[in-house]
Amino acid sequence: MKSTHVSIVAIPDSMFSTLSGIYDVLNSFSLLSTYDDTLPKTPPFQVEIVAPTHEEMITASGLALNAQRPFTDVTSTDIVIVPSVMVEHGEWKTGRYPGMVQWLRERHSQGATLCSACSGVLLLAETGLLDGREVTMHWAFASTFRQNFPQVHLRLEKILVIAGDHDQFVMSGASASWYDLVLYLVVRYVGPTAAQAVSKFFALQWHSDGQAPYLVFDLPMDHEDAVIRDAQVWLAEYFSIAAPITEVVKQSGIPERSFKRRFSKATGYSPIAYVQHLRVEDAKRRLERTNASIDQISWSVGYEDAASFRRLFKRITGITPGDYRRKFSVPHFAQTHK
Repeated sequence: MKSTHVSIVAIPDSMFSTLSGIYDVLNSFSLLSTYDDTLPKTPPFQVEIVAPTHEEMITASGLALNAQRPFTDVTSTDIVIVPSVMVEHGEWKTGRYPGMVQWLRERHSQGATLCSACSGVLLLAETGLLDGREVTMHWAFASTFRQNFPQVHLRLEKILVIAGDHDQFVMSGASASWYDLVLYLVVRYVGPTAAQAVSKFFALQWHSDGQAPYLVFDLPMDHEDAVIRDAQVWLAEYFSIAAPITEVVKQSGIPERSFKRRFSKATGYSPIAYVQHLRVEDAKRRLERTNASIDQISWSVGYEDAASFRRLFKRITGITPGDYRRKFSVPHFAQTHK
């Protein structure tokens, strides 16, 4: 069995944990095969870390790293992975790694599969190869991604996006979704049995419910419409009252049709969708931090019909309120150490 060559990109902005985690898992088959005789004896992946130089580099995590090769020495590879990168103050400055970006384009032209984990898609998008395609990434950095790459379609609700001719682009969502990325690569290049063995050994699980349960509603306040900004501030406090949209339109002092048009233009949401997200976000906090029943939470955030609330909650988060509570509540044994 021919080994698949994997180049993991390291730059000064790299987050060490994601980079090293991906490296360790894909490089683990010599060890795993001693515990599971169904796995190939010859390691299926030949993994190396490539960087702008061979010299020691301090990553964004503050840890030193020596790459095995400069990326310029790698003229052929099967898979390139760009792990998480630091996004300082929520902003990504493009154009800092032109040589790396050109190298990524060249590897793509030779047929390599280009992958990213978390915020690593910011560097991958600089190639222009993702224009017009769907991608995913860490939800927290969506704003800077959209500002820099408006021609790329973000699908934040997805934990993994596979795109392009012959599935040449693979992108995973927030932080620990690199688990899904490496498990997918193992399935694709080695097989499902091998992926199951990796999952068991490292206690890695597929995020089969997607990224929607993890999303935090980002209040879009970075616009120039002062009237709508005031309305957003008001809604943030009074979203749970009956008919909040009717009331906020009155507060704004402008006609309802004009208000709705300006609100959608400024925020990207219709007023009703905006209120729904505010209510669900508050419900999520109550599910995480209180023992209130789902019916009680429904009433608290503004819904008398708990069934309607449940449907809305699942539409926005992808899971039921009960599943959300089980997923994110602090376990009882841990609460005793508060």
